[in-house]
Amino acid sequence: MSQPVPDNDISDLKTALAENADAVSEVLDEMLPVMDTPEARVVEAMRYAALAGGKRVRPFLVTQSARLFDVDPRAALRAAAAVEMIHCYSLVHDDLPAMDDDDLRRGQPTCHLKFDEATAILAGDALLTKAFEILAAPETHDDARVRSDLVLALAKAAGEHGMVGGQMMDLWAEENDLDVAQITRLQRMKTGELISVSAEMGAILGKASEDARHLLHAYTHDIGLAFQIADDLLDVEGDAETVGKATGKDAAAGKATFVSLLGVEKARQQASLLSEQAARHLELFGEKGDLLRQLARFIVERRA
Repeated sequence: MSQPVPDNDISDLKTALAENADAVSEVLDEMLPVMDTPEARVVEAMRYAALAGGKRVRPFLVTQSARLFDVDPRAALRAAAAVEMIHCYSLVHDDLPAMDDDDLRRGQPTCHLKFDEATAILAGDALLTKAFEILAAPETHDDARVRSDLVLALAKAAGEHGMVGGQMMDLWAEENDLDVAQITRLQRMKTGELISVSAEMGAILGKASEDARHLLHAYTHDIGLAFQIADDLLDVEGDAETVGKATGKDAAAGKATFVSLLGVEKARQQASLLSEQAARHLELFGEKGDLLRQLARFIVERRA
């Protein structure tokens, strides 16, 4: 089982996460300017969803992986903002009555309650398409091949064989019993693919070697599963005020999760093993990979 993250490491990581979240928020604010036109309401909803805070783990993975290859920080932040837009669009749609029907997200009313269902759907659609507009723009990178590779990688991760396909599997799971292998595949698609592509995008921006990209992929594969197991544990053990969203919903719906199949202790042990394994994949990067190693441990110990 992994050792607790030392206090000084937690402090360093939390500071880095907060600073990165602030920087990404500034870019999002810049890219979603307030408008005074008939379509202003959808922009307001986009801003509500994208600027609501959160740990912004996925953007952190983009910027930290880019740092491994000395990428221009501004380019990395643009790619990070695009990933966060995809993530936020998915949350807006997941919260809709036709999907998870949630009332609370990041400690505040979900987008469809703050506005209305139609506006929430349009806001999610607009965030999705805006992400690709950002990646395709020359300001993100002067090499058109790099921009094309970014768009392709994110599209694959977000589509029917990635995040969207995982959400479809999640809906299917409400009426079907899943085993551990099926849950692992579901979560790999629904959560893990966007986590993986976040680190991959930093490597694409830096034109990294195949070996380096393979190691980052292995790292994110492990932290993606660890992240979901930690989420399942929070759903069982957490409270809505601390977690920032409703808890206990999986059990109430009778949905199979890592925790329901493995039990709390075995699930926690599995998350710790994945965290340790993830950290080992970063040995090639030396001290540059320290914050990513700390993140791997922090993910399984978080309380929100």
